Amino acid sequence: MSAVTSALSAAPLDADAFRALLRRQAATVTVVTAPGSPPVGFTATSFTSVSLRPPLVSFCLDRGSSSWPTLERAAHVGVHLLGEDQHEVARTFATSGIDRFAAHTGWRYGPHGVPLLDSPAAWLLCRVTGRVAAGDHAIVLAEPLHGQYAQGAAPLIYHMGRYASVAQPAPEQRAA
Repeated sequence: MSAVTSALSAAPLDADAFRALLRRQAATVTVVTAPGSPPVGFTATSFTSVSLRPPLVSFCLDRGSSSWPTLERAAHVGVHLLGEDQHEVARTFATSGIDRFAAHTGWRYGPHGVPLLDSPAAWLLCRVTGRVAAGDHAIVLAEPLHGQYAQGAAPLIYHMGRYASVAQPAPEQRAA
């Protein structure tokens, strides 16, 4: 057995190696919000579409986070895909130990009491349809009920531990 084969059959990656590998994946930055007393919100890079029929999305949250007790009970959530100029919004909702809604005042209550952030590149109001325990996290499945997007808005992405944006091609280079 070669050293590579032996290494491949060993124990799973440790958390630090796993995190270092996943930092190479660029991800859209989202802020998920949920109603509560007080409301909760957190920055996530685990948002993804799941299904078109029916429409479903998912995101993940550490079950040890301060947001989890509220999210565990929430019937509805807001998912905000941040725009390239919303680094500070992402940082605020990624900071633990603060009142994120007091630190970021650009929001309002929407349907079902869900906090909706001002001016994201796109947002969805979703009904939570399921929660699946997955290691120390939960995968939350949700059905979009309403949504809106800003025409031409570029997304904020997270890559290699930094916020970045996608370079937009010149108008003549865009595909038809």
